[in-house]
Amino acid sequence: MTSPDERLAAFFAAEQPPARDPGFQAEVLAGLARRRFLEELSALSGFTAVGGAVLWLVWPALTATLEALGRGLAPGLIAVVVAGSVIALSSSQVLAPRS
Repeated sequence: MTSPDERLAAFFAAEQPPARDPGFQAEVLAGLARRRFLEELSALSGFTAVGGAVLWLVWPALTATLEALGRGLAPGLIAVVVAGSVIALSSSQVLAPRS
């Protein structure tokens, strides 16, 4: 015969939740990841909007400077791009078959 304490312990043990619930843990972690993603997305959207507004405000002053700088650097930049392309295409890593 079992004692009342053993019967109560068995009764309460049957009603206890499992020690781990993988489904619940996965849902909680997915919720946390979703919240973190939305926080980072909103922060980056705000930074982008502020940066765009600043660029829009200073664009008239930058136009003349960028045109003058572009005229002076264009030939050198073209030569660097062509040289980089030749080096990349002649590299064995680019031309090697992928396996």
